[in-house]
Parts: sequence; structure tokens; C-alpha cells
Amino acid sequence: MINSFYPKLAITGIIRNKRSYFPYILTGMVMVMMSYIIYFLSSSEMLDHIKGGGTLRTMFPLGSVVVALFSLIFMFYTNSFLIRSRNKEFGLYNVLGMDKSNLGRLMLWENLFVYGTSVTGGLIFGIAFSKFAELIMYNLLSVDVTYSLRIDLTSAGRVLILFTGIYFLLLLNSIIKVRRSNPLELIRSENVGEKAPKANWFLAVAGIIMLTYAYYIAISIEQPLTAIIWFLIAVILVIIATYLLFISGSVALCRLLQKNKNYYYKPNHFVSVSSMAYRMKRNGAGLASICVLVTVVLVILSATLSMFIGAEDSILTRYPKDIAIRLSIPSMEYFNEKTFSNMRSSIDSIVTDKEDGCDYSGIDIAGFFTEDGIIVEQSSLADFTISSYENIGYLHIITIDDYNRIMGTSESIENDECLLHCYRTEYFGDTFTIENCNPLKVKSILNEMYIPGYSAMQMVPTVTLVTSDINRLVEPLLHITNSLGNSILEIFWSYDFDMDASPDAKIEAYNSIKSEIPNIIIPVESGSYNYTINCREEERSAFFGMYSGLLFIGILLSIVFLFAAVLIIYYKQISEGYEDQQRFEVMQKVGMTKESIRKSINSQVLTVFFLPLALAGLHLAFAFPILWKLLQMFNFDNLPLMIGVTISSFGLFALVYAFVYKITSNAYYAIVSTKIKS
Repeated sequence: MINSFYPKLAITGIIRNKRSYFPYILTGMVMVMMSYIIYFLSSSEMLDHIKGGGTLRTMFPLGSVVVALFSLIFMFYTNSFLIRSRNKEFGLYNVLGMDKSNLGRLMLWENLFVYGTSVTGGLIFGIAFSKFAELIMYNLLSVDVTYSLRIDLTSAGRVLILFTGIYFLLLLNSIIKVRRSNPLELIRSENVGEKAPKANWFLAVAGIIMLTYAYYIAISIEQPLTAIIWFLIAVILVIIATYLLFISGSVALCRLLQKNKNYYYKPNHFVSVSSMAYRMKRNGAGLASICVLVTVVLVILSATLSMFIGAEDSILTRYPKDIAIRLSIPSMEYFNEKTFSNMRSSIDSIVTDKEDGCDYSGIDIAGFFTEDGIIVEQSSLADFTISSYENIGYLHIITIDDYNRIMGTSESIENDECLLHCYRTEYFGDTFTIENCNPLKVKSILNEMYIPGYSAMQMVPTVTLVTSDINRLVEPLLHITNSLGNSILEIFWSYDFDMDASPDAKIEAYNSIKSEIPNIIIPVESGSYNYTINCREEERSAFFGMYSGLLFIGILLSIVFLFAAVLIIYYKQISEGYEDQQRFEVMQKVGMTKESIRKSINSQVLTVFFLPLALAGLHLAFAFPILWKLLQMFNFDNLPLMIGVTISSFGLFALVYAFVYKITSNAYYAIVSTKIKS
């Protein structure tokens, strides 16, 4: 009898509190299911047999870490709500004779039932939906897949270990909280009077300042490399500011509304604003969590969808020609037309169906762009700070003859003049000075220029300088680089071209050049030629594999975060419903009609419910510039597409959010209506 007492009491408690426990169990199932699916996909043997599979295999561990950490944090959040909702019941058990150890045994059995149901159900649904997820993934990759169901015991074991640890920590946390509690305080926890909340103007202003600064960072960043450095800082500031504004700033807002007599002293506003003032202080963290989760979902969907839809544009930016050959020349002794002609002829003998070729040579040098040129030596840059990373870039020097041949023009410049083309940066000076060289007059800023793939893949900006005599710029640059003892300067020859052939023929030509190039390159005593060969068709599968993988993982994470936001909303609705039962009963007794009460409820619920969505939309709008810079590092350069996808994502999510509001608000009305008489 004694052995079965606690299990029966635990089951009874779970069933009696089903409004709270069933969503909690469902949450555990979803987290287990998502974890199993990610582990399952990462262990798929098909990834070893498809192009781009290696890229996907490196992404899945990151996704599994994110889901595991989020599961731990969110399960603690929902578990703390359960403990608060059971305080009165646990206090009554304590008064009736159950000591803290007995309560611990009861909580152990409840936790075991929840753990067993969540993990078992999650694994069942994970196994059932894992094949569906695999089909979606390989459909994104345009790869055929078998329809046989596979159960991965290793993935199931990893999930079992992970969530056994999480539920053990949850049990430990619950027992500690109950042991530290006073039974009388637990019984009276729902009836303890509240003090009127005071508007903390300091924290509210601090939140506004932090949010403004984060927005300033997002819209002021110019270079992708700087965006990487500042993105995390901006994210942290936005999260902290969001919590400050919802917890403190919202109370301050309610106080301002209460001072507006024309607005406040109306039946629906009077009750709703008063309730919101108390509620924002206690539940502001929940609203802030909803806002942050909604923002994360919108950012992930906007970014990954934009990249996936614009993948073809991105691959054309990264690989502007079907085949691109770039050779690094060891010294200026071999930087001549005779060397280039011999190698060009050898390549032409292998590939006979070339078209739209770009044959050019030049110098690449890394440095720091200034208002009047470029500095090569870092020590020459005074007051170097993090913001100086915005100025890091490459100077791409070619001759006027190569420029005219590439672009089909007939430009001419003097020895003391140059033409400039800026990629991912701007230049406004009348002269351009290379360190240790005489200034060159900027004859004009070029609007168009062939951007090779290796420049497109760089995270930093590139300035192409067209000169009439490249040799007179080399010696000063070589002197600097030799003194620095590093390889910031590269002498190169490039040969890029398209082919009038099928994709397979292009790949075959690429393989032929790759196998023959050691014989094509002329060996020299001073060193060997370093070379790279890229083929658009050869890289296409890996490229699309990365973008498809990002989209797929983005969808999985969005589902997890969206489910978490929905559950927080649900718990808020039912907790506030129980709190408002007595309040609305009292209001009806003092003369408020049922219609007035419903208007007050609608005003309150709509304001609170859609406030996180509105602020998330504002976060997304200001995050857009920095997201645009970050996507440029993935060779994404289609701004209209990203704007359209971002707006569409927000609109679609708003519809889903409204649907969630309708479903969860029904639970609120069902609870409150028991105290509202017709």
C-alpha cells in the first residue's frame, strides 16, 4: 500500500493539473523529437555519397548544441511555472503531515512519469518524423533518397543520456525549492497582497539607451568584417534592453497612461491599464522572452530563406566564370608576357570551346585604407582600435592594357594617374597614395569592373587600381613586405573563362586542367608557383548543400523557438486567467456589465499579446542592415530579394501569431468566464 501511494498521488496530481502538465509534457516530447531528428540526420550515411554532404555534416553538431542548450534553459523555465502553480497544493500536503522528504518522493514520482512519457513519446515521434525530415532535406539538395525507415539506436542513446541529465537537474531544482519553502507561505501564496508597483525610471531609461545604441550599431556598420565583430555585442544589448523595457519600462508606460485622465478614466482602459501595471512587473520577463524568441525566429527565417532563394545569384557572384585559374608568381623576374603566353597556350590546347575569357595579371596587397590611400605596415597606423578593422582591405593593381581588354574599352591614363574601382567600400580622394610611393591622381572612379571570384569571397573590401606602369609600384611594395617578413603581397596571373558545353563537360575540362597544370607551370629555382582552380559546376553541389543545410537547420530551430514562444504565451494566459477570476467577479459585483468586462479583457489581452510582436518587428527592422552585411560574406548580393523575403516572413509569422493568440486566448476566456455571470 505504501509503495503504491506516491505513484497514485503523483498521477492524480498530474491529471488534476492537466492544464499545466500536458503542455509541459508536450514540450519535452518536442525537444526530444527535434534532438533525435538532428542526431539522426547527422549520422546519415548518404551524406558521405553526395556533394555538399560534408558541409551539412559539420552544421548538424552546431544545431544539436543549440537545441540541447535551449532545451535545458526552456525546460527550467516551464518547470519553474509548474512549481509555482503547485505551491498551494504542496503547502497543504505539508500541513497535513507530509514532511519535506515525503514531498521529495512525490516529486520524484511525478518527474519519473513526466520523464518517461516525454522521452518515450518524443523518441516515437522522432523516429516517425525523422524520415520525413530526411526526405525534406534531400529534396532541398535535389538528391534521390530511399523510402525505407531507419532507426538509429546511437542517436536514440545520445538523446536518452541528454534528457536524463536534464530531467535529473529539473528534479533536483524542484526539491531544493520545496525544501527551502515555508508551508504556510505556500498555502497563502495566491492570497498575499501586492504592493503597488513603482516605475523604475532608471532601468527604463537604461533600456532605451541600450536599445538605441544597439540599433545605432546595426545601422552604422559598413563592412561585413566589422559586422561579425559587433553583431554579438548588438544582440546582447538588444536582449538586455528588451527585458529592461518589458519589466521596468512597461510599468513606467502604464503610469504615464494613468496620468492621462481622458484615456485612463474609461471602463475598458481603467481596468486593463491597472491590471497591466501590476502584471508587467511580475510577468514582464515572460513577455520579453516571447519577444526575443519571436525575433530569433524572424531573423533565422529571413536570413536562411533569402540565402536559399538567392543561391543561384550567390554562386554566380562567387564564380563569375565557368572556370577560373589563378597562379601566384614567386618573383617579378617571371612576371612577363612570355611566361603567361606559354601557360595560356597550354591551357588553350586542353580546352578548345572557351568563350568570354578574362586574361590579366597584377598585384594584390593587404593593408589599411585611409582617406588618401592605403597603409601596408600596421605600425604606421596610429591609434589602432577595433573600429580600424573597418579599413582592412585588399588593393588589386592591374595595368590599363588588361583593364581595356577585360572591359572592352579604350581608356588611357598618364604615368601619374590611375583609375579606381571600389568593391564593398567607397573612396572620395582626388589622389591615391600607396605607402612609400608617390601619390597618383585619380582620373575617375569606375562604375563597372570584372570582380573575380576570389575578391567576391573576401570578407573585406577590395579597391582595384588601374595604372599605366605596374613595375614602378612593385619595388617600394616589395621593400615593405620583405621588411615585414610576411606574405601580404601577391604577384598573380589569372585566366578565367566560360565554356559553351554541358555541365559534365565543364567538370571534365576542369579535371583535365587540374591534372595537367603541374606540367603547364614553368618550374623556377626561386620557388614554385602556387595555384588555385575553381569550376562553378564542380562547386555548385557543395554551395547549394551549404545553403540548403542552413535553411533546413534554420527551419528546425525556428520550430523549436516558435514552440517555446507558444508555450510561454499559453502559460501566461492560463496563469493570468486564474489570477483574474476573482478580479472580474468583484468588478461585476460593483456594477460593471458583462459587455464592459469583455471589452476590458480584449483591451488588456490584445495590448499585452501583440506588444512582443510589435517590438520584435522593430528589432527585425533595425537588425536588417547588419544582417545584410553578414549575408554579403556568403556572396549574397540581392538586396530587393532580401527585403521581400524579410517582409513576407514577418507577415506570415504575424498570421501564425494571431492564430496562436486565438487558440490560447480561448483557454483564458474558459477560465475567466467561470466567474462572469450572464
